[in-house]
Amino acid sequence: MFRLILMTIAFLAIVTVNALANILPINGQTTGEISNRVPVLFTPAGYVFSIWSVIYILLAIWIAAFWIRYKKNRDLPSNAISYYFILSAVSNIVWLLLWHYEYFAWSVAAMVAYLIFLILLYLQYNNSERKVSERLPISVNMGWISVATIANVSYVLTFYSWGGWGLSNELWTVIMLTVATALALHVRFHHSDIPFAAVFVWAFIGIAFKHGLDEMLVTTASLFLSGVIVTGILLIKKK
Repeated sequence: MFRLILMTIAFLAIVTVNALANILPINGQTTGEISNRVPVLFTPAGYVFSIWSVIYILLAIWIAAFWIRYKKNRDLPSNAISYYFILSAVSNIVWLLLWHYEYFAWSVAAMVAYLIFLILLYLQYNNSERKVSERLPISVNMGWISVATIANVSYVLTFYSWGGWGLSNELWTVIMLTVATALALHVRFHHSDIPFAAVFVWAFIGIAFKHGLDEMLVTTASLFLSGVIVTGILLIKKK
């Protein structure tokens, strides 16, 4: 039961720190204000970040399901599920603090750690465990943090004036969109995971919406690749 209590505390800590980051805000600036300070083409429109509300609701249901199972038959989450979730929560909080205090290079390390722990947590479930009380919340969370990791790296490279090896920002963004599409389709195929891939569609449409006619190459690539992912969601079936 102690592990379940720790998981609940970790979840409440995530929600609290994320709320305080924008209500206080931490270090006098909101998460979005810092993000908007540097023009990063991979960053989607502001409304896209409302997905955090969906993630928190799904995780709340996921935690509640563990409590219900515990009350019924004393069934507890495995050690791996408990520890990986707690570590992912800690990484999330560390990332927020590093981001708000502008340790951007270190924030990439925290974000990568966050993603790794989510992947390890995700792999504790098999492909048939797709319910909201099983893998679904982790799928959505991992999908969003996959997108956020690419955006975080893009932000840091832009912030430190990386030259891009002679390639334009627009071309690099298209490359990153393509890599992200490959990742979404890979997980869709090998893990039969529609929610994970759907998160990328949500983010890509947000990127296109943000740039509109100002960045036609990025907008076109975002819409085209979101269509590719939707096609993969509808047609890919692993035998």
